[in-house]
Amino acid sequence: MPSKRLAAALLITMLATGTAHAVDATLQLDLTGQGRDFERRSVLYDCSEGEPFDVVYINAAPNFLALVPIVDEPERLVFASVVSASGVRYVAGHWVWWTQGIDASLYDVTLGDDADPVLTCSEFIQTP
Repeated sequence: MPSKRLAAALLITMLATGTAHAVDATLQLDLTGQGRDFERRSVLYDCSEGEPFDVVYINAAPNFLALVPIVDEPERLVFASVVSASGVRYVAGHWVWWTQGIDASLYDVTLGDDADPVLTCSEFIQTP
């Protein structure tokens, strides 16, 4: 079975989704492996502050990534999952995006281990 790849055009499209910034460079991630399951999903979050926003999740075991737009950052950041006692915790630099069920929180670790999240969100679910 041929290995699956995440093409640069697909990743750039995901990085540019929902932002007004032009993409100036190319980024390519090769997630290869035999029989690898690949999933890309976009989740709309409604948060305690600001406008709702999309987070793109890329799951290709053993790699689990989240592309999260952060207000203080010029472009979406690529978060990688790390060990967590509950839920899924993603880290990029000093930011932590922690999901538990339909809820998610954004933490700034520079504020300390016991700091409250800087943003709390829930999946935006539209029911007819």
